[in-house]
Formats: sequence, structure tokens, C-alpha cells
Amino acid sequence: MADLFDNAAAAPAADVPPSNRPGPLADRLRPASLDDVIGQGHLLGPDGALRVMLEGALPSLVLWGPPGVGKTTIARLLADRAGLHFVQISAIFTGVADLRRVFEMARNRRANGQGTLLFVDEIHRFNKAQQDGFLPYMEDGTITLVGATTENPSFELNAALMSRAQVLVLQRLTLRDMELLTQRAEAELGAKLPLDGPAREVLQEMADGDGRALLNLVEQVAGWGATKRVDRDMLAARLQRRAAQYDKSGDSHYNLISALHKSVRGSDPDAALYWLARMLKGGEDPRYLARRVTRMAVEDIGLADPQAQGICLQAWETYERLGSPEGEQAIANAVLYLALAPKSNASYSAYKASMKQAGETGSEPPPMHIRNAPTKMMKDQGYGSGYAYDHDQVDGFSGQNYFPDGMKRPVYYVPVDRGFERELGRRLDWFVEQRAKRGKG
Repeated sequence: MADLFDNAAAAPAADVPPSNRPGPLADRLRPASLDDVIGQGHLLGPDGALRVMLEGALPSLVLWGPPGVGKTTIARLLADRAGLHFVQISAIFTGVADLRRVFEMARNRRANGQGTLLFVDEIHRFNKAQQDGFLPYMEDGTITLVGATTENPSFELNAALMSRAQVLVLQRLTLRDMELLTQRAEAELGAKLPLDGPAREVLQEMADGDGRALLNLVEQVAGWGATKRVDRDMLAARLQRRAAQYDKSGDSHYNLISALHKSVRGSDPDAALYWLARMLKGGEDPRYLARRVTRMAVEDIGLADPQAQGICLQAWETYERLGSPEGEQAIANAVLYLALAPKSNASYSAYKASMKQAGETGSEPPPMHIRNAPTKMMKDQGYGSGYAYDHDQVDGFSGQNYFPDGMKRPVYYVPVDRGFERELGRRLDWFVEQRAKRGKG
């Protein structure tokens, strides 16, 4: 399938006369049918979810994806294909009174045999009560709701609305999609862009998967009226790279910190540095990163390398003293150290297991021999009776039981055979062996 604007790519751009239509290039190239949409083949291909939906009654939808991938266009084209009247509103500018008018007009259309597709841009900006206001009109068929959001619907939309709408994920445009879109723009303009090959790729990369941003850049380049080829250096000097899509409180934030954490856990220093750089470039607070990196040391390196936690704390302190950008190098050093350190989550798993059992046996008292006896009455009752002071033993180990009486001895900590935990494992084995020999374990 020709994935936003493929038809024009069939003929060389130079053979197509320029359009005389006014308006921005992005508006002039808006697809006239679903077959013209570039990208989103997983939804619009022959077996795509949207194609299948259009064979029956179109359900309410939530289109989740980054900016500039065709959410508004697809909603408009779905209304055309389904024979529904298209109404577009934005959650940013629409109040309760506006919604009442929209619903009333939709009800009147329905009485006259005309359905309504209500497209709500930035639907996540409506609060929970406002989102609930759509429910009765969705349920009685007054509207088919199509919401668009750049935020994770699982976090931003209430459960009632989510249960009545299908969520479709739109993907950022690939470089192949961007090239097809560039070709279509050239066909509309009636001339090829004055860029050499590398500069053409840089232009598409500057748009960062956003089709609308790409068309705006293309329009700028075309407006230069350059008579000779523009190379990548000249292009970079004339155009500003589009800021990366990054919301410090949104879904992108959590995706990137997850990518950083898993790259460290996977012992890939290059990938870890890349995701660290992506977050810093996006404006993330280095203090947040220092805290999360320290957590990685505790969770994923643990006692396999006891120095890791200290190195992270030192990096954190170094950042506080140096500030940006010099202090960020210290955080990068810590990330590299963690990525290359031996990995173990044995202490992390042991802690979680002990917390779970402590919650289940929280009322069990300590055995009498390890209870403190600050008063004579407590001594008379047996508090501290029979306690063996480990330092008085020849090998510094008494082997006594320290769990509640009658509780089966659990095993929480199982060190891995890597890094410093290899040595800890040998120590642990000796204690287990001695405890068994002395019959007190």
C-alpha cells in the first residue's frame, strides 16, 4: 500500500507543474483519502485495524501518537468513509457550554438521520469529570468519538471512557516515510529541493518523525531560491534542528528512563550513554538522573560491586558542586561504571522477599535469648537467657537461631557467582555449614 502522500512519488517532481493553491504546504498536501496517507501501514494497510473496522460500524477511538503523524487527517478521512458529519474541537479551548452545543447539534443531526464523528484534539487535557460527560452521548449513538492524544491514555484517560473506545497507536514517521513525503512536496512545488544527498537526509532527520514539521522545513528550503546545491553544513547553518519530543512529566519521560535503566542492566555502555544524552538534551533535571542512576546501583549491581553505589553518590555530589554542564560528565562516568560493573539483584530480591514475609509474620516475637533484658523482672522471665556472645567464640560465630521460635528458617539472600558477591557467597557457605554442624540452624 502507498503509505500520507505516496501518489506524487510515482512521477519525477520536475515533471509536475507547481500548484497555484494558496495556503501552507502542509495544508495543500492533506490527503484526500486513506490510501494517500503516508505511514501507519499497521493501521491502514489491507489487513490493518482501521480497514477492518470500516467494514462495519465505526467504533469510538482514541488515536495515541506523537505530533505530526496524521491523527487529525485520519479522523477526517474516517468520517468521510463512514458517512459521518465531521466536527473538530480542542480540549484546550472548549468549555462545558461549548460541549453542550456540540452535543445538541449532534442530537439534531441524528434525528435527521445524520451521524456525527466528534474529533477531540488533546483529549487528555479534559479532566475526569469532563471526560465522563462524553459517555451518555457515546452510549446512545449521538456521537462517534475520536480522541487524539500525545500522552499515554492509560494514565490520562479515565477507565469509563477507555472501556468505550478502542485505543490505536500511531507511530512516528520513518525516514522512508519522510522521503515519500518530501517527494510529494516537491511534486506540489514543481521543483526538486536544492539539496545534495546528505543534506536531504539531514533535513528529514531534523523533522524527527513529524510530517508537519518536515513540510514546514521543506517550504523554508524551497523559499531560499538557491541556485546551487546546498550541503549539510550549509543546511545546518541556515536551519535549526527541531527540538526532540520530550515531556519531563509525560510518557516519553518514563520510556527514556526505562531505556536508560535497561541499557545499564544489559551492560551496554554505548546505549546507556545515548539514552542519558537524550534525556539531558530534552531538558531533564540532572539531579533526577543522579538519583535514578544511584537506584540502578542499588537494584542491579548490589553487592556484586559495593563501590558502585559510592561512585554514584560521588557523581551526584560532584554535580551539585560543579553544576551544568561540567557536572553532567560525572553522572555520565557513573553510568559507564554501572554498565560495565558485574550485575546482581540478589540483595534487591532478598530485601523484597524479607519484606513480604515480615508482612505475613509481623506479630511473631524474637526468641527469648536475643531479647534485651534491661530490668531484673525481665531477666527473671528469661529475657536474654542462653544468649551466646559471638565474640567470645573461638571463630567469632555462635550459630544460634535469630528467627522467631517455631518459624521455619527462610533463605532470602542467594549471592551470584559474579564480582564481589563470589566472595560473599563463599562466606555465606561457611556460615551455613557451621550452623548445620552445630545443630542450631
